[in-house]
Amino acid sequence: MATEYKGACLCGAVQFSAKTMSNKVGACHCAMCRKWTGGPLLAVDCGSEVVFTGKDAINSYASSEWAERGFCKQCGSHLFYLLKEKQQFIIPVGLFDERDDLVFDHQIFIDKKPTFYDFANHTHNMTEAEVFASDAPSET
Repeated sequence: MATEYKGACLCGAVQFSAKTMSNKVGACHCAMCRKWTGGPLLAVDCGSEVVFTGKDAINSYASSEWAERGFCKQCGSHLFYLLKEKQQFIIPVGLFDERDDLVFDHQIFIDKKPTFYDFANHTHNMTEAEVFASDAPSET
């Protein structure tokens, strides 16, 4: 039987399941993610096979030519960052039911991180230029 990773927004109006979910948590420090979340976005890559219920409660915002950000219209929970071309969902890790195997693995836009916070974890760090030069999912 295939594993499904389940999660929901704060009020429960939107629920979702993902066929895949990376165990590697990443942080994005770009200005858009920080404005959107009030701090760094901590998220996981869930690929393209994500099914949402409660779609009437989902709204999205096209934050760039290549991506949109989804949120719950009722409680305001951030639901996803979607890379349009690949239909790749990057989902805030806090929306998922608990998992014991998650690892804080990488940080992107590290050169945009404000000086008032630092994570103690040792991670793979990428600057804005490195993100755009790679195939890594950018979260801006």
